[in-house]
Amino acid sequence: MNMPFWGVATAAAYVLSWLIVLASLFVVPRNRRPGSATAWLMLIFLVPYLGLLLFWLIGSPKLSRKRRALQGGFDARIAAAVASVQHDPILAPVFDPPVPERAAPAVRLATALGGLPLCIGNTIEVLPDYDDAIRRMTNAVRSAERFVHVEFYILAMDATTEPFFTALEDAVRRGVKVRLLADHIGSRKYPGRVQMKERLTRAGVAWHWTLPLRPFSNHWNRPDLRNHRKILVVDGAIGFTGSMNMIDRSYLVARNRRLGLYYIDLHASVTGPLVAELDAVFRTDWYTETGELLGAPDVPRMRGGNALGQVLPSGPGYVDDNNLKVFVALIHAARERLVITSPYFVPDDALMTAITSAAQRGVVVTLYSSAIGDQFLVSHAQRSYYEQLLVAGVEIRLLRRPVLLHAKHMTVDDDMAMIGSSNLDMRSLTLNLEITLLAYDRDVVSALRGVEAVYRAHTDSIDLAAWRRRPYLVQLLDNLARLTAALQ
Repeated sequence: MNMPFWGVATAAAYVLSWLIVLASLFVVPRNRRPGSATAWLMLIFLVPYLGLLLFWLIGSPKLSRKRRALQGGFDARIAAAVASVQHDPILAPVFDPPVPERAAPAVRLATALGGLPLCIGNTIEVLPDYDDAIRRMTNAVRSAERFVHVEFYILAMDATTEPFFTALEDAVRRGVKVRLLADHIGSRKYPGRVQMKERLTRAGVAWHWTLPLRPFSNHWNRPDLRNHRKILVVDGAIGFTGSMNMIDRSYLVARNRRLGLYYIDLHASVTGPLVAELDAVFRTDWYTETGELLGAPDVPRMRGGNALGQVLPSGPGYVDDNNLKVFVALIHAARERLVITSPYFVPDDALMTAITSAAQRGVVVTLYSSAIGDQFLVSHAQRSYYEQLLVAGVEIRLLRRPVLLHAKHMTVDDDMAMIGSSNLDMRSLTLNLEITLLAYDRDVVSALRGVEAVYRAHTDSIDLAAWRRRPYLVQLLDNLARLTAALQ
């Protein structure tokens, strides 16, 4: 007797589901963190077809082979350029300076992972005022004589950014070559996007989306791998990087404007050889997006100051989680004081262990974040870590309304700091292209201490006993949100 069609289909679906489960045991755990692998396997075991679809879409935390090959090719060119300058009698002392003993492990690690060396002869100015930072970047573009390199995760036209766009147009009219990169998804939802594209094209700006979604191309990338970097380089003489996007501080969200909510950020202005390192990261991204080879960055022959620093690129184009490893090394180096500022704090085990261990060995550890969040799951996942931090002795201070903290920086004792685009969550540490400015300089730390003092005056600390009395439903939501962090 013939089995009915639906019976055959059901049996086939059952067998196929088990084949999916068995195959996943071979594929999913390969080169993946145990927590992440376990979360994916649980999802595939419970709902094989949905799990398989999601794993196909977002299971790989790396860029396509073609994209990684392009980056690898340009990284080799940067390595050759670094070797060349380190043999130049004038530039060798700049790009191969004596390394402070305390900073040596972090310096060596960052150099090995990111390929950009420690350099001396820089000025690093901290820019904590949002509107002033945009004015400073706009004025730098107005002074451009040869080239302007712009790269932002979010780029939007509004009343705040209008002078910047006008400065780009004026620069092109003066004969300055303006190249611009903006993230395809990061900039997508903001008003005036079509008009912005038309305006840039009409002005003669050479612009491209970074990591554009092309589902039917031959170099498919996971759709949520994004370029989160923020870079501006003008003439190879001045550079800017940090946490700011090029958009009004309300992020053009009607609710934010209605409630008076706004973002605070922190950017840095640099001169000296660090500008060449920022430009090297831009040129790498330009090459991987366009295939156009711009050559080696200009290396300033004049010292900008006395600050020691280096630039650390990171992201899914690298074999390692560059920023995660260097951040952990910096935290382990702390002896007296560690201050972390991060709007999105969803750490992996290594980072969490480093922070709690620092507090338990007597380091005064403070975490600054926001009392309110703009991402539901991330905000609740973040809250699930607070009790463990508080028990270890970490002070958690949350900025009060109407502030939405977006700055990302860290100070270690009185002599080491990082400023950049990286949050301390698994998206920034694993899935996003990020950029970090590492400064081994007491003046930079002192400037950041001033910013931290302002934060402190506008924050409330969390009490462990009160935190434990949160409603059980809220605790459940926090813990469930935490589970989603493992699916990378």
